[in-house]
Amino acid sequence: MNEILYETPQTLESAVALLAGASGQARVLAGGTDLLIQMRAGRVMPGLLVDIKGIPEMTAIVAESGGFRFGAAATCMELIEHEAFAKEWPGVTDAVKLIGSIQVKGRATVGGNLCNASPAADSVPALIAAGAVARIVGPGGKREARVEDIPVGPGKTSLADGEIVISFYLPPRSARSGDAYLRFTPRTEMDIAVVGAGVNLTLDETGICNQARVSLGAVAERALLVPEAAAALIGTKVDDDALQRLAAAASAACRPIADKRGTREFRIEVAGVLARRAAGIALDRARRNS
Repeated sequence: MNEILYETPQTLESAVALLAGASGQARVLAGGTDLLIQMRAGRVMPGLLVDIKGIPEMTAIVAESGGFRFGAAATCMELIEHEAFAKEWPGVTDAVKLIGSIQVKGRATVGGNLCNASPAADSVPALIAAGAVARIVGPGGKREARVEDIPVGPGKTSLADGEIVISFYLPPRSARSGDAYLRFTPRTEMDIAVVGAGVNLTLDETGICNQARVSLGAVAERALLVPEAAAALIGTKVDDDALQRLAAAASAACRPIADKRGTREFRIEVAGVLARRAAGIALDRARRNS
């Protein structure tokens, strides 16, 4: 393996400058649970590693403007163990709990889970359903982007050269709101999603759904926001008919590959089933949050 320069900047400005000044391939290191495996396999051979864990903005978990902001380099376990965050966003927490073993969760980050750009990433559909917005910094300054606009294909993102995801903002929760994430895997642990589904919804005072977001993972080249599935819930009491329309819309949005872990037909069918079940859990949570 060629010599690798390892840097540990303490500010965003330093990190951006290091990436902008790199003469060869440079990679950002957060938890390293994907990157180090890729390096050992020879699929990625950077000349520069920029470790961002020493930058305060990258690891903080704070209440902000009625919502929550957490750093892209905050570990999964830090999110899971943050009681206020877990209470406010149980569906996002459900997803984060599924990222690897307990040891992996102690290192892995949601920022890395997103920027690795696996279509089967667990945290991404949950964040999309939650309406999460990523804050990004790069040579051109800071900008914001919805999470659904960042992955564009397997291993590819919309980030420009030298850009880093700093943090994620989840908006304030209304009363009578709930979210949930479910995935199907052949094994209950230490596996990646064959299908994932995230649902976030809000009820009005009469129990009618007035807001919803639905996202699917592992059924296309990237995680999908499915507005047609959300529309099936809005204006209803999330009854059986609405859930049936939700399932049909979720399945219709799928464009999966077939591989040894599941056929196209299987993934399409399971997507509808999981979306319906996740909506049921989100509904129960919304009713308890009144």
